[in-house]
Amino acid sequence: MPSTIAATWYDGTHARGRAVQAEADGGTLWLLDDTGGRHGLALRDVQWPERTRHGQRVAQLGKQGMGGSLVFADAAAFDAWRQQLGHAESWVVRAQQHWRATFAALAGLVLVSAAGYLWGVPWLAAGVVAVTPADVERAIGDSAMSQLKDGLFKPSKTPPAVQAQWRERLGSALQRAYPEGPARWELHFAGGGALGANAVALPGGHIVITDELLELLQGADDAVLGVLAHEHGHVRRRHGLNAVVRFGLVSAATSVALGDFSAVVAGVPALLAHMGYSRDAEREADADAAYVLQAAGRDPAAMVLLFERMASRAKKAREADQPGDDALPIAFASHPADDERIRFFRDAARQGATPPPLR
Repeated sequence: MPSTIAATWYDGTHARGRAVQAEADGGTLWLLDDTGGRHGLALRDVQWPERTRHGQRVAQLGKQGMGGSLVFADAAAFDAWRQQLGHAESWVVRAQQHWRATFAALAGLVLVSAAGYLWGVPWLAAGVVAVTPADVERAIGDSAMSQLKDGLFKPSKTPPAVQAQWRERLGSALQRAYPEGPARWELHFAGGGALGANAVALPGGHIVITDELLELLQGADDAVLGVLAHEHGHVRRRHGLNAVVRFGLVSAATSVALGDFSAVVAGVPALLAHMGYSRDAEREADADAAYVLQAAGRDPAAMVLLFERMASRAKKAREADQPGDDALPIAFASHPADDERIRFFRDAARQGATPPPLR
């Protein structure tokens, strides 16, 4: 095997490279050019390239590559030369050359990522929520509410007197359910716009109900109260903050891999408006709603009317060929199935309701 190897040296000063012979002697890398010039560099200051299947090899010279670069056009000759010098490849480099090892590493990454998303993120989010001060949560909710008022939500057409009545009804029901004091809340009314018939709970106590949902439940005051109690359940259990933290954790992890943290912050208001809670969170909020209705002397089965009217609305939308109107309100979508929720509220009416403990 040759003790020297042909290379092209780019010294970082001139654009044109110089043909040289590279030779390692002790702790020094010597570069010999055609004119007899001899340039030495400490081997410890050379950043050697990893072996790959294709392409030339490029070594960076000097600390942080400030001494230019050394290009070896004959990759096979370079690998043999480096091996002759006693270079031992790491197991990572060797594994990269075999498709089975690469596939195993990819499968392992997918499994670790899935486990982190399913168990690690919820566990870490719960810990972050537990130590987040109430004023920080309130600030997040205030900011999101301000942006949503200027964006998705429209001015409400619900008369101020009616709004005041609902605030009084909700406050009275919550006080009876939680004599020690309910979670801090603030009820807002808005035109749904693109959100349509909907109710949303934001971090820090903001509860929003749209005019369209009030219209849908016209004449069903107990159902409206149940909807508001459901949203208060999300507030009481800090589900909104938990969702924001989970979103932030996943987005931050993605941003570390792909870059651009700006999307993490910019996406929070949209997340809160279109938030779909987990099945467990929805069940907890449903249990709170049934408990509040019961404590207020109302029938928890009144909530069944919500799902019946939504089903009727969806059927009419399909018949009118309006697929965009064929969805439940975002705050009630998907988690869990309507049949299960109807059964729960009917059972609560017969057997009584007890909310699960706060986690």
